[in-house]
Amino acid sequence: MRIEQDQSGDFQPAEQAIARHRDVLMERFPLPPASAAKPRRRGKLALAAVVAAAAGVAVLWADPAYRTDYLSTPVGHQLTAELADGSRIVLNTDTRLDIAWHLRSRRVQLHTGQALFDVEHKTYRPFTVEAGDTRVTVVGTMFDVWRKPESVQVTVLRGRVKVQSGGEPVYLTENQQVQAVGQQVSAVAAVDAATQTVWKDGKLMFDRTPLRDALQEMQRYISTRIAPVDDELGSLRVSGVFDTARADAMLDLLPAILPVAVARDGSNGVVRIKAR
Repeated sequence: MRIEQDQSGDFQPAEQAIARHRDVLMERFPLPPASAAKPRRRGKLALAAVVAAAAGVAVLWADPAYRTDYLSTPVGHQLTAELADGSRIVLNTDTRLDIAWHLRSRRVQLHTGQALFDVEHKTYRPFTVEAGDTRVTVVGTMFDVWRKPESVQVTVLRGRVKVQSGGEPVYLTENQQVQAVGQQVSAVAAVDAATQTVWKDGKLMFDRTPLRDALQEMQRYISTRIAPVDDELGSLRVSGVFDTARADAMLDLLPAILPVAVARDGSNGVVRIKAR
């Protein structure tokens, strides 16, 4: 087939040339039957479905966060929060954490303080709590995480959790506890978890606790600074149940149970415990 020129020497439009030789083109290059064209469209649709599925798998694998909640309590206060998945968190005094909701997981960052977690069971959406180097992983259980200045304490009230802090994981069940310091996790200790978490009921319980430790615990609930005690006073033992809502009154009760005096410095507000 040749393409003809007009008198000016320009090529005729392509449409005219194709129209003139339409019969020859159709004879040499017949169109496929209608039935043969459908599988090709189905193939395109199938390919599109595969691409969409692959994209969905990629998104799930990446496990992006789509929402973050922030919770905190001031000194001397507690907070109970019901989460969107049915889980429940009780924050103790001076606690700050955030909860990131991912497609395949639920993740908590405990920045300061102590929280009790009652986790709703979600087999394919595990719940993790990170406190410094320590990571606690659960599916459905109740456990307490206390981020102390030098360590992280994990106590299980119900179910089973995995605790890891750089080394091999440690598994805890009901009434068990560990302390994680840096990259090391202590041996598993048997405890009375209900007593260990009595704080959630607004109580502090001491059972022959050294005074220095009891004062450190009291300090968490009051803004007034308690001066350190000497070794002799610090070794005295304290027993009793105290109300965290009346934290300042706890100090005033000490002379009734120990041979000590409580002095408040009016100039700076510091509380000093002295021998009586």
